[in-house]
Amino acid sequence: MTSEPSPHYVDLHVGARLRLRRKAMGLSQSAVADAVGLTFQQLQKYERGANRISASKLHALAHVLTTSVSWFFDGLPDPVTPDSALNEEGQRASRVVQAFLMSSEGLELAQQWPTLRGPARRQILGLIRAMAEVDDAGEDAAA
Repeated sequence: MTSEPSPHYVDLHVGARLRLRRKAMGLSQSAVADAVGLTFQQLQKYERGANRISASKLHALAHVLTTSVSWFFDGLPDPVTPDSALNEEGQRASRVVQAFLMSSEGLELAQQWPTLRGPARRQILGLIRAMAEVDDAGEDAAA
């Protein structure tokens, strides 16, 4: 039995950026899909990184979402960087950010974060760290 290969980190990143932009603009998957001649199911696959987006389709999506094609690649490590550890670190960071932004709560938190001032940000970050420690301790006890 063979398992399907996991999506390439670039496809995951581009898909997450597609979802981020669509949601930031308040557009439904159906509306964007219709505008570029896709089914909403295909757009879902693009957003999850399950399917690769062709250059022409990415161009059409950029037009509908009023952004540049290069915007979808922002935040990726430079592919010509000779330090492979940097690329691995960049890939890992990209996966973490993508997972965060793929949840509706993560996306909402990311949208609200810039409205907060320093003290509130530090308090929220402290709360999240404390809650993560409690979750980790609970998992250790259950194991």
